[in-house]
Amino acid sequence: MDRIIQYDKQLFQYLNGLGNESWDTFWLYLTQQFTWIPLFALMLFLVMKAYGWKKGLFLVLIVAIMITFSDQFVNVLKEYFARLRPNNDPTINTVIRILKRPRSYSFVSGHSTTSFAVTTFMIFTLKKHFKLIYFLLIWPLLFAYSRVYIGVHYPIDIFIGMLIGMLIGYTFYKISLFFLRKIH
Repeated sequence: MDRIIQYDKQLFQYLNGLGNESWDTFWLYLTQQFTWIPLFALMLFLVMKAYGWKKGLFLVLIVAIMITFSDQFVNVLKEYFARLRPNNDPTINTVIRILKRPRSYSFVSGHSTTSFAVTTFMIFTLKKHFKLIYFLLIWPLLFAYSRVYIGVHYPIDIFIGMLIGMLIGYTFYKISLFFLRKIH
């Protein structure tokens, strides 16, 4: 496990080191949740167009519950594993680029988990209605990388967050199918 953590830190230093000041504003903007409000509005529009108001509102409720579940699950994992964020890790925080300084723990990335949960749910929910829906994957990939760029997550935090998020998104999709059949 120590070897994996060491490789993770090395990969983090490499990816984080790719940044430069001319891109900092872009990545700081991209990493904020409010930046993605237009994308959420688009998803809402697509859901309503594909499913109508009754089923669409139900799906919005499912997504809200899923986001809450994802957020709380990540918080439990962060407290359990108690891994320091790169910006708080004294073994590397003097040799990396740090653009934000959160104090909570690092493992797993909530941004990665939640964005992949929402994206996975939306892709499965909308793929029969909109062929280009797979382009949504650009969002969580950029969002996740931004966390490494600004110095607050290791690659493993992001990768495991992606996997957990996809599992959560798919699980909530399956749950929604069960209930959608009952809505007329």
